Amino acid sequence: MPQLFPPNPSDLMVIRAVTPGIITMSLPFARFGILRFGGRGTLVKLSTGALAVFSPVNLTPEVRERVDSLGGNVKYIAAPDLQHHLHISAWRKAYPQAEILAPEGLWEKRNKNPEFKGEEPFQHVFKKDASPTISEEFDAEFETEYVHGHGSRELVFLHRPSRTVIEADMLFNLPATEQYSKAPDANPLNFLTKIFKPMLSTGAPATGQRRFAWYILSQQDRAAFTASAKRISRWDFDRIIPCHGDVIEVGAKGVWQDVMAWFLQDDSKHV
Repeated sequence: MPQLFPPNPSDLMVIRAVTPGIITMSLPFARFGILRFGGRGTLVKLSTGALAVFSPVNLTPEVRERVDSLGGNVKYIAAPDLQHHLHISAWRKAYPQAEILAPEGLWEKRNKNPEFKGEEPFQHVFKKDASPTISEEFDAEFETEYVHGHGSRELVFLHRPSRTVIEADMLFNLPATEQYSKAPDANPLNFLTKIFKPMLSTGAPATGQRRFAWYILSQQDRAAFTASAKRISRWDFDRIIPCHGDVIEVGAKGVWQDVMAWFLQDDSKHV
């Protein structure tokens, strides 16, 4: 199986404060070992002092040090879809008090893998007809949309205090410049990634990514995907932290509406 993350994550990871209470952990990640999508985990400190990590990446000594600097109380580990879960075991072992948030089907998927078989069920599982209440402190700061119409069953989070959306595979923002900035060649665009870039870029016009979302991401249940895209569009946000590609620091809602335009306009025609 091609290696997704680099074998030396400590050397290549960029850890930075997006806001005083939001830390991103960005590093190279290559789908099939070739497509340079970049990977990113996000750590958020709640007003109570509790920490939530979304799409956790390698728990390196440097990441542990940053967690400790924020108080060390990791209470929530979010696996935002059926794909972004590879490192939750390491985080769960390091922070056994943490509760896991995940979409339906992920525990069953992992339980078929000998590496994860026998692990305890997740505490908070999002299902098509019933989204769980996480906790008073978490729900006070986060809005969560379960996009079950997405092929990977996405969980999209809005951190209300910072007006920040945290997501995995709903919207991409290639090239993954920050995520490859410490790589030996510092090149986020190899030949094959350049070919796929128009489908995974937010640059205007975002026709390529519109098509990708319409024909690929939403093909499982386009009506449900559309309903979720519309609900997210009504959120109040200005920043998007994607797992793949650079953070959209400002004006993110406009970018979201541009990429999701075909879902937001009922009478639109798609080619």
